[in-house]
Amino acid sequence: MSPDIRRPWTFAAVCVMVPALPLLVFSLADPIIQLLPWYAAVYLLIGACIFGPVGKLPPLRQAVAFLLPGALLVGAGLLDLGFWAGGWLLGLPAWGLLLSRWTPENPLPAVQLLKFLGLLLLGMALFTFNATWVIFSLTVFLLPAIPLLRLARRSYKDGQLQAAVEVLLSVAAVVVAVALPTPAGSWSSPWMHAGGAATAGLMMVFWAGFPRHSGPLKLKHGAIV
Repeated sequence: MSPDIRRPWTFAAVCVMVPALPLLVFSLADPIIQLLPWYAAVYLLIGACIFGPVGKLPPLRQAVAFLLPGALLVGAGLLDLGFWAGGWLLGLPAWGLLLSRWTPENPLPAVQLLKFLGLLLLGMALFTFNATWVIFSLTVFLLPAIPLLRLARRSYKDGQLQAAVEVLLSVAAVVVAVALPTPAGSWSSPWMHAGGAATAGLMMVFWAGFPRHSGPLKLKHGAIV
């Protein structure tokens, strides 16, 4: 019997990612190895937002597909090939959402994977060049409005806990983005990077949310269907 479950908390996952990226970016002067505990913590928090509502550990195939790209890209960073793992965080909430619907009967189509990679590249471009496209940076200040509007419209069908968490995380993302000092000589501010991350993350999770389900979500073979 397949019980009804809640939807993944993708907006909460985006709110975890948004302040994490500027924190990592402005710490890149430190040895990469010192960033690994923080990177791992953010990675696992995003995973908890996606797979936690299921109430059980994800199947092995989902866990491997979720963790492996981050691990490989951390290896690239340790080999001085670039901190691509940070860019991967932009798409991690959307990637987790795609994986949450992956079952043996419902595999991820190659076309969908290519679209995801294309959006990830677009998101990385927005994040990289958003200092010259300031309008995309302003998205970070709109984050608290999203859960508040959903709360006003009574869109939270899974209880008030999700609403409280999303309001708290969205406000915290704005506070961290604004409070981070701009290093001397930097041509961009942390809040600009946070805004670029917010724009890219929301764009990808909005895309990954389709096709939308008309009925209640079910748990089947450990995946959300």
